[in-house]
Amino acid sequence: MRNKALLMIINGILLSFTQPSEAQGIWSGYLQTDNRLRLYDDYEFSWQEYRLNLELEVKPSEKVKLYSEVWLRSWGFPVVQSSSDLFNKDKVSPWNLAFREAYLDLYGFISDNLDLRIGKQRIAWGTADKLNPTDNLNPPDIEDIWDFGRHLGSDAIKGSYYMDDFTFTGVYVPMFTPAVLPRGDWSAALSPSMEIQEGLILRNLTDSITMPAYKPEESSIAGIKAANSIFGFDFSLSYVYGRDYLPLAQRITFTPTSVPGEVDIHSELVFPRMHIPGIDMAGSIMDIGVWAEAAVFFPEEIELIIDLSGLGMGIQDSIALADDPYVKYVIGADYTFKNGIYINGQYLHGFVHERGNENMEDYFLCGIEKSFLDDELKITMAGGVEIKDYNEIENNYAYIFSPEIAYRPLDNASIKIGGLFIDGKDNTTFGRVKKSDEMSIKISYNF
Repeated sequence: MRNKALLMIINGILLSFTQPSEAQGIWSGYLQTDNRLRLYDDYEFSWQEYRLNLELEVKPSEKVKLYSEVWLRSWGFPVVQSSSDLFNKDKVSPWNLAFREAYLDLYGFISDNLDLRIGKQRIAWGTADKLNPTDNLNPPDIEDIWDFGRHLGSDAIKGSYYMDDFTFTGVYVPMFTPAVLPRGDWSAALSPSMEIQEGLILRNLTDSITMPAYKPEESSIAGIKAANSIFGFDFSLSYVYGRDYLPLAQRITFTPTSVPGEVDIHSELVFPRMHIPGIDMAGSIMDIGVWAEAAVFFPEEIELIIDLSGLGMGIQDSIALADDPYVKYVIGADYTFKNGIYINGQYLHGFVHERGNENMEDYFLCGIEKSFLDDELKITMAGGVEIKDYNEIENNYAYIFSPEIAYRPLDNASIKIGGLFIDGKDNTTFGRVKKSDEMSIKISYNF
């Protein structure tokens, strides 16, 4: 089935170049390789991805545009566990095909001031640099935890109405799609270890997820936004009625095994409903770019039931997520000096997986770039600090340092060699993956 889909795409590409058309498509994209080597565990490879990005734009008329983006990827490592697996090419050489976007634009739909977009689309809200608390219409794609700001596209209808200096946007997403979680041991960053009662030994930890029912009142997501420019600054107010894209446990069951003191634990997970009003702004002050963004989350209350009846201890209940509102926000700025040095800094309160006022952490992120040899060579020094508790910083911090050297042998090609170094305490998000330092080499070509 997947091979047939690939052949259809290739045939479509060939036909677009060989057959005349009044609305000839414009192809663009890139080829990218990404290999990473773990600096612990005897220098094992931790990531291998060869990605062909294909984008097609067709404009049959001034009022119609079609756009699609597809990823073809040679992805991951062989998953061969027996000789029978050697007959399966998908296991010997894993790959996948992903439609990132595929939509139709209708300009001046019904009214000259109304544009409509229908199909799978990325609806990016917010003005901050990749970390956007108001960006809640598409599920996060955290497959690569370091590719900040990446989201899946959603099957949606978006309307944009223009009135004087205002732009009003309405979005309807009929079906809920959960987030993609990090691959491999990177998932530990977003999933703290399970703590069990002293004297018990964990054998198996399993879970099950309850997806929203395929009904509009359960599965759909909607959003509205009003945007304007005032005194050279772009402002917008937004509201999203959606869900948390990361699941939350609402029931945990302990089951004893035949070994005394040994238990199996099973968690039942759900996706809480949420109301999310937001505000953002961006502009410049004396050649300094500035931005700020904030969202208030009003979640439904989720009760946590801990079933210990199998151990003769009854059932306990508590609140997994209170219905108290909590705020995530980001403030940032960037500036380019006369000598060409570029700096960028952001302060983020509340990472993508954090919920509730008591669980919000602070992240200070910065980057410095300098180009040489007519922009053929660029050196970047980036990093950040995570603070979990200011009262005891020495036991509640983590830091990340990520240097990179990029060389452009051709106008459209680049070779990047980078490193990632992490340290911190085990109770912090990034401290939980502190033994995951990496070196990487990425080669890309845009066309």
